[in-house]
Amino acid sequence: MTVEKSNSRIRLLDILRGFAIFGTLGTNIWLFAHLGDLNALFSYGAEWWTSVDDFLRLLVLFLVNGKFLGMLTILFGVGLELKYRQALRKSAPWPGTYLWICLFLLIEGFLHFALVMEYDILMSYAVTAVIVSFIVRGGDRRINRVLKILAGFHVSVMLAVLAVDIYFNLSGANVSFGSMEYVAALYREGAWMEQVVYRLSNMALLRFEALMVIPLNIILFLTGIRLMRAGAFSPDERGRRIRRVMLRIGLGLGVPLNLLLFVPNGGFDLGIRYLFAPILSLGYMAMIARLVERSEHLKVWRFMEAAGKMSLSCYVLQNLLASFIFYGWGLGWGGRLGSLSVIGVWLAVCLAEAVLAAWWIDRWKLGPMEWTRKALLKMVAAR
Repeated sequence: MTVEKSNSRIRLLDILRGFAIFGTLGTNIWLFAHLGDLNALFSYGAEWWTSVDDFLRLLVLFLVNGKFLGMLTILFGVGLELKYRQALRKSAPWPGTYLWICLFLLIEGFLHFALVMEYDILMSYAVTAVIVSFIVRGGDRRINRVLKILAGFHVSVMLAVLAVDIYFNLSGANVSFGSMEYVAALYREGAWMEQVVYRLSNMALLRFEALMVIPLNIILFLTGIRLMRAGAFSPDERGRRIRRVMLRIGLGLGVPLNLLLFVPNGGFDLGIRYLFAPILSLGYMAMIARLVERSEHLKVWRFMEAAGKMSLSCYVLQNLLASFIFYGWGLGWGGRLGSLSVIGVWLAVCLAEAVLAAWWIDRWKLGPMEWTRKALLKMVAAR
């Protein structure tokens, strides 16, 4: 692997990270709006052909659910690769202080899980980052070997899950997560501290998905590393050629596969979220890169870039704002808004965050959580 001498930020990566952060809220907003009811993220029982509400919800989920999370996960892998290159340039031990970054991310994720939202992704990323940090040390051969093994395992498992889902769909079974009225009542009427106690008391169950997706996370982290090493984010012809392939595969294959979400009774939901969505993530990344390249002076990129530079702060803030808007300890709008209004709240939060991020970055260069982490790392390094 060639180690680059430049330590400058790649603007495209920050812009992509900004889109990824706001896109994840496009999924999470339905959990907040439906007061923690997981059924809101799936098409089980949805009659989109007769209900405008169901159609709008599924349309947004088709566009964002798993796609921007996949993009964010790939970008975490890119970030790990950049940290690895930095360590090589400085002849520093690896993973070395990167393990402290993972520890801080784990703590940040736990606090976010306990105090704000039970479906936090940071804890899962922290564990994944530790695993991948040792994999990259073995070079491209180890990366490729792990990718092949894990990809084969993940695809096999998900195809089996998909087959079971399709079987239940064809048999006419009523598949869903059941009634989640207890959870909805807690978020509608319970005090903030009661919600914290609920999350901590049910931590093993609520963190089950975060553990189960670690193999997929590793695949996507390593995909980001391979893309970075291949030059996929470079502004030269080599980068553009790779992105054209990403665009053709990501959109050409990803769009029709993800359209299976509209099959009645949710027969493909799990397969879409955990198998097909990341394909579309690659197409989104390439599409955004092409738009940036063709209109790089548009002011909108400045706002997305700023959000990407303080992505951790934006991620936590947007979930805090959404919980305040929808949960009973705040405005209490949960369960009261139709899909169009929920979409409006999502876009309004993203717009407010983008403006705030641009204002903040112009003055302080780092988001508050990014600054805190950097300060703590300096303290650790000084020991």
